[in-house]
Amino acid sequence: MRCSPVSPSSGTLFDLANKRQERDKLTALMGGPNVWDNQEKAQQVIQQLKPINGLINPFDALSAGADDLNALCELCAEDASLEGDLQKELHTIEKKLDEFDLRAMFTGPQDAADVVLKISAGTGGTEACDWAQMLLRRYTRWAERNGYQLEMIDELKNDEAGIRSATVAIRGDYAYGFLQSEIGVHRLVRISPFDANKRRHTSFAAVDVAPDIEGTINIEIKPDDLKRDTFRSGGPGGQHQNKTESGVRYTHLPTGVAAESRTERSQHKNDANAMALLKSKLYRIEELKKRAETEKQYDEKGEVSWGSQIRNYVLQPYTLVKDVRTDTQTAQVNSVLDGEIDDFIQAFLRAKAKKDHKK
Repeated sequence: MRCSPVSPSSGTLFDLANKRQERDKLTALMGGPNVWDNQEKAQQVIQQLKPINGLINPFDALSAGADDLNALCELCAEDASLEGDLQKELHTIEKKLDEFDLRAMFTGPQDAADVVLKISAGTGGTEACDWAQMLLRRYTRWAERNGYQLEMIDELKNDEAGIRSATVAIRGDYAYGFLQSEIGVHRLVRISPFDANKRRHTSFAAVDVAPDIEGTINIEIKPDDLKRDTFRSGGPGGQHQNKTESGVRYTHLPTGVAAESRTERSQHKNDANAMALLKSKLYRIEELKKRAETEKQYDEKGEVSWGSQIRNYVLQPYTLVKDVRTDTQTAQVNSVLDGEIDDFIQAFLRAKAKKDHKK
């Protein structure tokens, strides 16, 4: 077998040189006196270090693996019996290289953050509510499969079936980096299980993803800009919550953005959850304003219906899932609905990285 030396590209080295300088500066800050006197500032530095180390450490491991692979190549040229070991090691490093290539696409300041994911039923009545619940199950399965932790923040069930909306926190490395691909309207076409005549129905649900910035970025909200409402809510706690106004909703008056929490028995906990969610949404708005895409991607008052979808899921008369942004598609609809969405996520990230590179 003929072997070619394995080495990183000069472009990657240049980028990482800057990253190493940035890491050294942040590490020096963390080692400074009295840094932990300001917990919020310290947490911001930690959050800045997280994505940098998430890029540098895998690269250093790849470099060491490349050296070992080159040495094995030389040995294989003298001893053909080592070819099997070489093939195995080559497969391993190729897989790690693909993972690093994907990780290197996370360049946003909040890509390493946890996320708050909200699903809202759109046009389609009970059908849409059932579709929203299917999406909630899908993201739950995806998160569990990838080792993320989930916490239900808010859930509003539909009387007949499904959910009108649900908000969950998904915690783990690069949760926002991966799940930003899911922001938008998702369209389902299927034979309705709620239609006695077995007709084909089209349903819509919107997915919004915001980085969980609590404790990492200071979002200042003036008290006069807030409206606070309490309401009776169902969920964990049952009769207790139905008898007390434990649910909390905050509305940011200048923007009209609202956030609520109803799942906790304690109004105090719901208050904290709602405020954290509101801050995440306001940060998301500011982030998208910088990209001049606020109206395109983050208009919560926009219509969740035909023509606005980012991805189509067709169960009848044929099976197909297709992302209209990247043209990524598969006939394995059941697998996608069971949480296997990595191909769609990666295609989105590669397209986004290519677009950002052109700017």
